[in-house]
Amino acid sequence: MGVSEWFKERLGLDDLPFFRTPDYMYKVEYWLGALVAGSFIYTVISGLILLLYYNPEAGYSSTETLIQEVPYGSVVLYSHLYGAYAMIILAYVHMFRNYFDGAYKKPRELLWILGVLMLVLTLGTAFLGYSLIGDALATSAVDVGEGIITSIPSLSFLIPILFGNYDAGDYGRVLAWHIILVALIGVLFMLHFFMAEHYGMMPSKKEKNKAPAVYTKEEWQKFNPWWPRNFVYMTSLVFMTWGFILLIPNALAYLNGLPQELNPFLNPKPAPPPNSPAAAHITTYPPWFFLFLYKIADFTSDVVVFLLIGVIIPLIYLLLVPFIDRSPYLDLKKRRLFTAFGILMITYLIQTTIWGDLTPGVEIPVYQQVIVYLPPAVITLAGVFLIPTSRKAVASPYGTLGFLVASLLFSGSLVTLVVSPSALTATVFALFAVLFLLAARSLTPVAIKVEKQSQQPEPQPVVSESPRNLEVKKRLAEVLISLLFIMSVVLAAQLWTIPATGYASNMFGVDLGLIFVMLGEAISLYHYVVYRK
Repeated sequence: MGVSEWFKERLGLDDLPFFRTPDYMYKVEYWLGALVAGSFIYTVISGLILLLYYNPEAGYSSTETLIQEVPYGSVVLYSHLYGAYAMIILAYVHMFRNYFDGAYKKPRELLWILGVLMLVLTLGTAFLGYSLIGDALATSAVDVGEGIITSIPSLSFLIPILFGNYDAGDYGRVLAWHIILVALIGVLFMLHFFMAEHYGMMPSKKEKNKAPAVYTKEEWQKFNPWWPRNFVYMTSLVFMTWGFILLIPNALAYLNGLPQELNPFLNPKPAPPPNSPAAAHITTYPPWFFLFLYKIADFTSDVVVFLLIGVIIPLIYLLLVPFIDRSPYLDLKKRRLFTAFGILMITYLIQTTIWGDLTPGVEIPVYQQVIVYLPPAVITLAGVFLIPTSRKAVASPYGTLGFLVASLLFSGSLVTLVVSPSALTATVFALFAVLFLLAARSLTPVAIKVEKQSQQPEPQPVVSESPRNLEVKKRLAEVLISLLFIMSVVLAAQLWTIPATGYASNMFGVDLGLIFVMLGEAISLYHYVVYRK
């Protein structure tokens, strides 16, 4: 009996109600939820380690002690921060992919609602965790949050409940809420996970183009069992996710003198303490994932309007969209209005985040808001409703969607450059212009191909890969697995020569991240060798 069979028999894995997976689903885009889960698990583990050393009664000094004196404390702290960042980014990507796939439709309505609630809780948890650092940026962000709450008199009683004696330097209440929300995310995650396994991943539209998009039990039985293939593939993705969570922040820790506009995104180090002379010379800004929200606060002095625009309306729409969009169709071209709303949510989120980064705390008059936000709305609605429904169109829905998003970002960056000209806005505009040109170029042949399609012969069926070529690729993959394993062992042997504290200690995180990435890739290649047919 092999190891895999032993575990399967002892743990009763065949009896678990886990989803059996068809071969075509072993692609990253179908496993975004696993990446979010991997980020969450890493953040919980690193957070528990930090909890052993953190003193909520002396937040900033405790953070500095972690970085300067605790062995590899900066490695854990910085990767904990970027684990939360990775979870937020991946959760957004996961949510919007499911939105455009129509994964909120019957029978996955509750699954979608749980996902939206977990995203909200994740943002709240990340904000509270960010506040625990106690530096000038964290205290400024909390001050703004307190100001928003106290501007509604009936909610002022929440300040001591949420923040305790934060102004006096006691972060015990914030830490308690941080832990409570993490536990709540964990409970919802387990429910979300088991529901996702029950319904299975969202099938390709070639397989199921209408809701309810689920496989029948007869179809389901033909697919690959969860153990061990799904476990192997998921492990490779989780290892690579952990690797980048460790690698990126610990490499960024060696960058100094970043432009002010890049600090919210690329600087894992704490800012000066709030009462220090250095704090008077820094530009305060919220955590990057709330830049959009704080910028919306610059649009109006009415907190009710601010909450409606920035929180309540988008949240209610996302929670109710399963019950608003009642059509069974999953094709983007048959859900034009909801497709447009999704594109605008992504565009406005990115636009407002960049705007908040470039002009933090600067009030924006109404005419500038119209100049920035009206063009994307016009372009989106025109583009979405002018997409042809003919089956002769050769552009994929995601290609067309990418072109629309690129167009919106291009137009938005142009307006931002005109309103706030600077070297950074010019650079952002140039990047989005290149993105727009590449997207436009990819769609240029569409019209020509549609016109000539009727004159062209029927496409030939795709020839499957020959056994000889497949065997050669598998042999190459086996060689790469050996090389990756050897390189991992060499790096692991070097880890213990890196100082536990001081300037060089972050190289431990860089090397450990590289080891995880290489092991993840080796497991992925193993999956290819064993299961590719």
